[in-house]
Amino acid sequence: MSELSALVTSTFASYYEEIGDRVHVLVASLSTEQLWRKPYPYGNSIGHLLLHLTGNLNHYIGAQIAGSGYVHNRPLEFTDASHRPKEQILADFDRAITMVASTIRSQSESDLLLPYSDPTEPHSTTRFGVFQRMSAHAYHHVGQMIYLAKELARSAK
Repeated sequence: MSELSALVTSTFASYYEEIGDRVHVLVASLSTEQLWRKPYPYGNSIGHLLLHLTGNLNHYIGAQIAGSGYVHNRPLEFTDASHRPKEQILADFDRAITMVASTIRSQSESDLLLPYSDPTEPHSTTRFGVFQRMSAHAYHHVGQMIYLAKELARSAK
């Protein structure tokens, strides 16, 4: 593996792990009830965003690259009314982050250049591309979680 490929895989894997750490910091002070509360009549709860990120990573990287067999149910990520405990949601999310980091670290230079094809992700044409796009997508939702967590804290006062 070239020095650049080693740097790319190490950097991407570490970035996903940082996203996981950031999520844990954001939700640490929240109860399960707060995790599922929607502070606005529009948008999502932090819990549903976590379900979405978990499903997204398990589909685009787990099923499509790692061959996990995961079956994506995107609509349920935003409508699941079971409101599972925070610990369970975080454990599922952590497993997805661990799988992604492990999958990225296992990629050779030629693996990163392999074609990637998924009709729901037409802009990612290589494995490298999907790793990049999914990291941006994940942090986009972390940004939403930051805003929601601040609003939940403000409304709790």
